[in-house]
Amino acid sequence: MDYKKTKAPQTTVTRDLNDLDGDTSNIYQTVMVASKRANQISVEMKLELNRKLEEFASYTDNLEEVFENPEQIEISKFFERLPKPSLISLQELTEDQIYFRINETPEIEEQQ
Repeated sequence: MDYKKTKAPQTTVTRDLNDLDGDTSNIYQTVMVASKRANQISVEMKLELNRKLEEFASYTDNLEEVFENPEQIEISKFFERLPKPSLISLQELTEDQIYFRINETPEIEEQQ
C-alpha cells in the first residue's frame, strides 16, 4: 500500500464510538480489527524502511569512522513524518477499506 497518499491525520483525533462500531456492532471487536490491521501496516512499513536503508549500508568494521549518509537521513525523516499505523488503520476502517470476518462459534447448550 502507498502510505504517502493516505488521508490519515498526523496527530491523534478524538473519535465517536458510535461511528466506529457500525460494522461489528461491538466496540471491542472493532478495536481488535483496527489493532490487527495496525500491526500489519507496521510490519509492512518496517520492511519497506529496512529495504530502503539496506541500499546505503556499509559493511566495514571500522569503528573509528562513522559516515553519515544524507540519503539515509532523508529516508528516515520521511518515515518519521508518516502517520502512525494505528491512525492509518482507523482511517481505513472508517472508509470501509478493511475486509474482515468474525468467526462465531455456536454456543453449546447444556444437556440435562
